[in-house]
Amino acid sequence: MSVLKIALLQISPCGDERQNAIKGEKYCRIAKEKGADIALFPEMFSCGYNIASIPRKEWNTVSEDGQFLYTFSNLARELEMAIGVTCLAAGMNGPQNALFLYDMHGGLALKYSKVHTCDFDVERYLARGEDFSVCTLNTSAGEIKVGAMICYDREFPESARILMLRGAELILVPNACPMEINRLSQLRSRAFENMTAIATCNYPAGVPDCNGHSTLFSGMAWAEGDMCLLEAGEEEGLYLADLNLKEFRAYREEETMGNAYRRPSLYGELCSESVKPPFVRKDARR
Repeated sequence: MSVLKIALLQISPCGDERQNAIKGEKYCRIAKEKGADIALFPEMFSCGYNIASIPRKEWNTVSEDGQFLYTFSNLARELEMAIGVTCLAAGMNGPQNALFLYDMHGGLALKYSKVHTCDFDVERYLARGEDFSVCTLNTSAGEIKVGAMICYDREFPESARILMLRGAELILVPNACPMEINRLSQLRSRAFENMTAIATCNYPAGVPDCNGHSTLFSGMAWAEGDMCLLEAGEEEGLYLADLNLKEFRAYREEETMGNAYRRPSLYGELCSESVKPPFVRKDARR
């Protein structure tokens, strides 16, 4: 098949890890019934991103071999559908804001921990991810190269750029913030400039500081029709979008963005660690 069906699970959390797993499983089963090849959750779904109001010593982290993640690896195998599930993960250096992507056989294809943590807020207490990885994901629609960003990563063009350079065709973006015109424009730009498809899943309205508007951008700016293949409303629900892989890959072979005409020898300062005013922040970790 040449059409990849992506289900964005724009759903509210239930208040605890077990109930979130139950609700998440329910929506994954609905996604499979609707023909999805990949199901994606919003950011830190294991706890509903509810960490700011809880003392750090009471944070409920998820272990890689624990029940929460086992539920979704086992479910991916049962449904023969890839699942990108998110959690507050137990890391070696502290809790991490993480995505675990299981392939259609239930195997762990990709673990990604948020690189650009929101150090101006409660995420300053999380351990940061240290790499942008790309995997070859087995789906019922065939193989596709997949990478990930999480929420604030979107605001750094380098995030999507390095994933494109490492071969990503599709970038999964769990999210937990208001998706207004500027943030939506960032996602559109990341897709356009890299010729990568970008699927973002947000929490619906009613979840604090969230408003839905999950999206799929195809990355095919000059193809017929809008590059935005899906923009959800604010309501809770499962939103399904199709990406035609044959058309998408043909477009990437011909068009001018991505790595086609770059001049990396001129971009040396992009890797500089130096930070000068007005961008110096006391709470920034380097």
